Amino acid sequence: MDIYIVNKCVRYTQEIKKPKIMKTTKMYFTILTWTLFLLACFAFTNSFAQSTDMSKMKDCCMMKDGKMMTMKDGKMMPMKKEMTMKNGTICMVNCDCIMKDGTKMKMENGDCIYDDGKMEKCAIMMKDEKSSNEGKEDKATAYTCSMHPEISSDKPGKCPKCNMELIEKK
Repeated sequence: MDIYIVNKCVRYTQEIKKPKIMKTTKMYFTILTWTLFLLACFAFTNSFAQSTDMSKMKDCCMMKDGKMMTMKDGKMMPMKKEMTMKNGTICMVNCDCIMKDGTKMKMENGDCIYDDGKMEKCAIMMKDEKSSNEGKEDKATAYTCSMHPEISSDKPGKCPKCNMELIEKK
């Protein structure tokens, strides 16, 4: 009778342990599958987000930060020699452009001339200028005391502790 009970207990514990191991393995597999799926989704959306702006831009020559640049197949590079557009417009390294009708014009920052000779402000250039100017416009000038740095004001005046002139904070 004792052997029968022991065998029954052994079989019972094996049956109990097996489903727990199966459930744990299934749970780990499910977690791994979802993690890989989310990682793949993130990688796809991140690579798409990085390539959208430049890859959609047409070939052109443009003025950026006072230098002539060329855009070819979504890649921007410094302009090293004059470039003739499909319609006959010539863009030179010194920012001068001679249009197909012979008129000469000077490019300014953000100007872009496409292969078809159409000139306009570059959308990418305008976005860059807006983001760089946003922080500058929002900053208010702050004034502080050279002897008491904890004293701060948004306008010039005198320090309430020592009566010295407040200086502009850098």
